[in-house]
Amino acid sequence: MSRGKAQHSWKAFPHTDQAFDYAGAALKKNWERLHGGDREPFPADPAVAEAWRLYHRGEFQAACEAGLAAGIDGYNAANKAAMIHATYLEDDERRKLELFQTISARCDELQRAQPKNVNGHYFQAYALGRYSQGISVLKALTDGLGGRIKAALEASLRLDPKHAEAHIALGAYHAEVVDKMGGMVAKLTYGVSREIALKHFDAALKLLPESAIARIEYANALVLLFGDKRMDDAIDFYEIAAAATPADAMEKLDVELAKSELEEE
Repeated sequence: MSRGKAQHSWKAFPHTDQAFDYAGAALKKNWERLHGGDREPFPADPAVAEAWRLYHRGEFQAACEAGLAAGIDGYNAANKAAMIHATYLEDDERRKLELFQTISARCDELQRAQPKNVNGHYFQAYALGRYSQGISVLKALTDGLGGRIKAALEASLRLDPKHAEAHIALGAYHAEVVDKMGGMVAKLTYGVSREIALKHFDAALKLLPESAIARIEYANALVLLFGDKRMDDAIDFYEIAAAATPADAMEKLDVELAKSELEEE
């Protein structure tokens, strides 16, 4: 899928008991709460705003198609809808990886057209990061994807130091590489460390204290970096995340993920 409609029907958002409807002026009124993590500016184009309404409701396929139909200014809505669907709802591994590759390619196009569009960089880092997890982090590092992810996240934070989701992703990147390569090799070869990982997670929580996903990813990083020594702290983070009140479909998926992590403990 690139600019046209998806070739197959995406799995529907499963939590239809909760309505996340931001019709009319409600979208702009709640924009700061909904986009405190990704710092996306409120769109001037009503068609792009409608794509975001669909996204927040959990109509991810429709949101992606509406964003693409709106042109390049709708790419961020399309890309976020696709990446959340792929991360949480796509069961087919091949299609999931294809979605992440497609998102990354659209981000290349967006970066050329709008180099200061922070989410053109951040969403690419997210897509490449999830793609790397899908093919194995070690293979991704061997293929040079680690450098691309790190560069995209650092570009995001240069453009907007208060981009909480970029801080989360960069913290997760450092933790994953340290876990796979060991502290010394990770630091010398990739310029990453346990200390920098924790610094980025702390920054994210300071910027976005209500974030469920910040705590979930922080908890995952604590397990990767410290194992059983920090398991109690990780469980505390999962419990806080599981008790969060979601404002949209993505946050609902995050809360349900935290609950599932606790059930596995």
